[in-house]
Amino acid sequence: MDALYQYLPRELVSFLLVTVFSLLIGLSQRRISLKREGEGTLFGTDRTFTFIGILGYLLYTLDPADYRLFMGGGAVLGLLLALNYYVKQAQFHVFGVTTIVIALITYCLAPIVITQPSWFAVMVVVTVLLLAELKHTFTELAQRMKNDEMITLAKFLAISGIILPMLPDRPLVPGINLTPYSVWLATVVVSGISYLSYLLRRYVFRESGILLSGVLGGLYSSTATISVLARKSREAPAAEAPEYAAAMLMAISMMFLRFLILTGIFSPPTLAIVYPWLLALSALTAFVAWRVHKRWRQSGPAEGFPDEDTSNPLEFKVALIFALLFMVFTVVTHYTLLYAGQGGLTVLSFVAGLSDITPFILNLLQGTGNVATDVVAACTLQAIASNVAVNMAYALFFAGRANPLSRWVWRGFAVVVAANVALLAVFYLLH
Repeated sequence: MDALYQYLPRELVSFLLVTVFSLLIGLSQRRISLKREGEGTLFGTDRTFTFIGILGYLLYTLDPADYRLFMGGGAVLGLLLALNYYVKQAQFHVFGVTTIVIALITYCLAPIVITQPSWFAVMVVVTVLLLAELKHTFTELAQRMKNDEMITLAKFLAISGIILPMLPDRPLVPGINLTPYSVWLATVVVSGISYLSYLLRRYVFRESGILLSGVLGGLYSSTATISVLARKSREAPAAEAPEYAAAMLMAISMMFLRFLILTGIFSPPTLAIVYPWLLALSALTAFVAWRVHKRWRQSGPAEGFPDEDTSNPLEFKVALIFALLFMVFTVVTHYTLLYAGQGGLTVLSFVAGLSDITPFILNLLQGTGNVATDVVAACTLQAIASNVAVNMAYALFFAGRANPLSRWVWRGFAVVVAANVALLAVFYLLH
């Protein structure tokens, strides 16, 4: 947009931008006000907002030194808006002040366009239009929110914006790369991904089916998602068993992508090594899930998680447990390398797969023990492969012996586990 100033006078471009932006806001306000309040309560038409913007431009440019005309015009406009609000409140019992605030923003478009970059002016207009149009969306969102939803958001802001910057970045134990800042940084990143998955599942894909529930749950915890799906499958018809198995496989596929994201955040050099393997495993698992899903012949969509299963994962106790596990794995990894070398670390990576592997992998990615990048990549793939086999065991255990789901779990997970083993072998041959 700045290129226009090379061909047209700056004053002309600024005037046209203020006029167009004001007209767009006026059109939006007229449509919304007519729809919700009626003609009698309108402060003005779309032309009124356009004239407000033009008036602001004229008064701002006529007195560019002291801006007395602009401030005086703003005071008069504020008085007119106050009178309009009084009449609406007294006669029509309309108490909203959104139109008043938007009219004042329209009046301020001139100094914004003249003094600020073009992208900033466009951003202001777009924000006003979106917030004005999304009123019903925000109302529905507020109705869906649980009583403690804002408290949960405040918790996340506290652990990421208050606690994290205050923590020192000094080792807790001499010789071990374990600092309060590194521990809590890993906790914040994992909690953020979990919280995003929760918000998507609860507010964006609220009516999602079983397959999509597996996708979103895999972003948070594949183990927890598979356990929930396996328990729920006990009460589902036998015809839905392939769909539950496909959802479990999609949770595994998303687990590969989740660790891909975490690797990119904490160790870009390791990402350069593992990303082809993780992407291949994610794609293969998704393909197996699709093949299992195709076997599902039921005409109607299956239900997603019930409301009690969409519990918020962002709790202080969960964060503290993760931080404790991170510290334990850091210490264990340090002494494993000290007394057993890289061979011991290889064994530990398979053992770590029996529990939550995220603390172990993040511990490696942050450079504990100054482990070589190739070794970190290998241990990451080994821990994930071990965890996939453990998730298969969880699925079979929680589903029960007589559950028809077991047959589909054996078929789908066997392919994924075999692929993990084969790719690990290829990885060692190449590295």
